[in-house]
Amino acid sequence: MKNKKRWWNVFVVLSIVLALTACSGDKQSATTPKSGGKTLNLLTWEGYADPLFVKGFEEKYGVKVTATYFGSSDELVSKLKGGGGNVYDVISPSSDVAGYLVNEGLVSPINLDHVPNYQNLASKLVDMNDVKKDGKIYGIPFTWGPDSLIYDADAIKDPPDSWNIFWDPKYKGKVTLWDDISNIYLIGQMNGLDKNDPSAVYNMTDQQLQDAKKKLIELKPQIRKYWATGGELNDLFSNKEVVLAVGWPLTPTTVNASGRHLKEVIPKEGITGWIDRLMIVKSSPNKELAEKYINYVTDAQTQKLVSDATGYGVANKDAAKYMSKEQAEAIHIDDMENYMKKINFWQIVKDRNKYNEIWNEVKAQ
Repeated sequence: MKNKKRWWNVFVVLSIVLALTACSGDKQSATTPKSGGKTLNLLTWEGYADPLFVKGFEEKYGVKVTATYFGSSDELVSKLKGGGGNVYDVISPSSDVAGYLVNEGLVSPINLDHVPNYQNLASKLVDMNDVKKDGKIYGIPFTWGPDSLIYDADAIKDPPDSWNIFWDPKYKGKVTLWDDISNIYLIGQMNGLDKNDPSAVYNMTDQQLQDAKKKLIELKPQIRKYWATGGELNDLFSNKEVVLAVGWPLTPTTVNASGRHLKEVIPKEGITGWIDRLMIVKSSPNKELAEKYINYVTDAQTQKLVSDATGYGVANKDAAKYMSKEQAEAIHIDDMENYMKKINFWQIVKDRNKYNEIWNEVKAQ
């Protein structure tokens, strides 16, 4: 009788423990939706998977985010076409190839019902048609920025007003350009091709491309090196190897934090700029999780963290509410719509192979 009572007591205790565990489990799943320990694979630009803003998503949904970085739009396309379409879930192409990915059927449409933050993104960015097809949206604006003229204000006292300063003999060996075909866009602007038609610099004639090639070859004695990543450009300025560059807001923000005095200007010939969107690879097995990720990183508070990590402009205009005045001014979100009017944002380059041939010929000289 004693043994029977003892086992009955054990049974009661175990029943209570199991019931409490079940309740605890129900409560956890109700408050923190999990996604079964999945991994979300990103193919993205440098800095676009920083723990500063990615970690919160991982903790909220119980997933792991992994990232593979690419250094140019062409590298992104190459990775997707080379078998990466079966590996990656979310990509971050710039506006010169995003439309191409849509037309090639490499990305899936996004269900905006799952991305409510879309309604808070800057109209200039969402109104562009390059990622829209048959009434569907294939890309969500994430970050944006100018290809500014960046200079060392300790070495150059008067703010440059023209890109022609790159060819000034006094700065021989002190200039750096990105290793990318966007330098051809720059020469097109210098030649005034986009004054009446912004798309003209992205669809240059054979003669215009030859003119750009000649101009870029003439610049080569001035070039310290062609930088490949934002981090490399930062190092070139930090080590005082260069005083002039085409670059992104990331560089003044990062380098000046260590006491330097870099500035960026818009020359009289104008500037180009980029919009990096988040898109879902067509063969992704994690489309719903990918949409959750896109909505998470375009939330206003998360976008503030994105800017903290990258120094870039962000798409959600409400992010300014969480920024200091200095940060909002640095990324131009304080007057976003007006600042964007000064930028010729990258567009699809219809004959991209030809532009790449010209750029490779410049480097080979």
